[in-house]
Amino acid sequence: MKHEGDPEDALPSSSPQAVGGEAVLRGKATINDVARLAKVSKKTVSRVINESPFVKQKTRDAIKAVIAELGFTPDPQARALARRKSFLIGLVYDNPSPQYVVSIQRGILDALEGTDFQLVLHPCDRSKPDHVARIQSFIQQHKPFGLILPPSVSEDEPLALALNEADVDYVRIASVELDTPSRMIRTLDGDGGAAAGRHLAELGHRHIAHIHGPLSFRSTHERRAGFERALAEAGLVLRPEMAVEGGYTFEGGVVAAEQLLAQSEPPKAIFAGNDEMATGAYVAVRRAGFRIPEDISIVGFDDTPIAGRLWPALTTVRLPIREMGSAAATLLLQTAEGMTAKKFITFSPEIVVRGSTAAPSAN
Repeated sequence: MKHEGDPEDALPSSSPQAVGGEAVLRGKATINDVARLAKVSKKTVSRVINESPFVKQKTRDAIKAVIAELGFTPDPQARALARRKSFLIGLVYDNPSPQYVVSIQRGILDALEGTDFQLVLHPCDRSKPDHVARIQSFIQQHKPFGLILPPSVSEDEPLALALNEADVDYVRIASVELDTPSRMIRTLDGDGGAAAGRHLAELGHRHIAHIHGPLSFRSTHERRAGFERALAEAGLVLRPEMAVEGGYTFEGGVVAAEQLLAQSEPPKAIFAGNDEMATGAYVAVRRAGFRIPEDISIVGFDDTPIAGRLWPALTTVRLPIREMGSAAATLLLQTAEGMTAKKFITFSPEIVVRGSTAAPSAN
C-alpha cells in the first residue's frame, strides 16, 4: 500500500543521493527529478537528452551533471513512444544520379552525428501512379521523425499535401521556392546555368549545345533557362537541334552527345546539366576522334567527385550537395524543436574552371 510521502515509483534500489539538498533514489530518478534539481523545465531536459544543439552550454553541463549524479537513464523506447515517432530520418528520393544521392546522404549523416537519430533510405519511382501511397505506407511502417525530399521528389505537390495532412515533418530541397522557409532548402539552379553560359561565351564560343535532364525535373528547366539567358546576354541563341535530353545519367550523356556530334556541324562546346551526363559526353567525344578541350569544350553541373578525376578535369558548376543535405537535416531538427525559420536557406552555385574548357580552335 502506497502512503503519502513515498518516493515516486519507489522500488528497491541503492541508497538515496543528495542533490541540491534533496534526496532522490539513485537509479530510480525520473525526468521530473532531473528538471526540478537542475532548476530547468522538463522540455529543456528533454532537449539535452535528445542532443539538441539549441541549449546553452552552461545549462547543458548543469543538466548532465544532475543526470550523472542521479544515474538517470532515459528509455529510448519510451522516448519514441512519447513522440509517437521513431528516431529515424527518411531520405525519400527518385534521382537517377547515384553520386547526388550519396552526397546528400553524407551531408545528412554529418548533421546527425552525435545524436540518437539514424538515416533510412527510401527510393521511389514517381512514374508509378501509386508512388504517394507507397511513401505513406513507408511512413506508417517506420514512423520516421521526419523526411528529407531532394529533387525531384521535392517537387511533388500531391506528396507534400499528403505529408501535411498526415502531420509529417519534412524538408524539401528544390531550385525554386515551393514551401515555407522552415520546410525548404533553396538552390539557385538557374544562376548556375547562367554561369555555365557566360563562361563559354566569354571564351569566344558561338556554336554551343546543351544536354539537359528529364523534363519532369524542375532543375532541368531552371538550368536551361539560366543557360539560355546568359547566351542571350552575349547575343547568342541555343538552336533547337542543339538541345538534347540525357536523362541525368551517364548512358544518357553518351547517347545525347553522339546525336550532337552526328550533326553536319558539330558543336564546339557542350553544357551538360549534370556531371554524370558530362562524363558520358567525354566518352562520345573521344570515340568520335575529338579532343577535349582543343576541339570541344565541356561543362558539367554539380561538381561531384568524378569532376576532378576525369582527364582533363571537368569544368563544372558547383552546388555544395553535401552541405545541402546537412542543412536540410539541421532544419528538420530545428523545426521539430519549435524553431521557425524566417528566411530561406539558399545555396548559390558557382563555376569551377578546370581543364575541359578553352577558347574554340580556328579550324
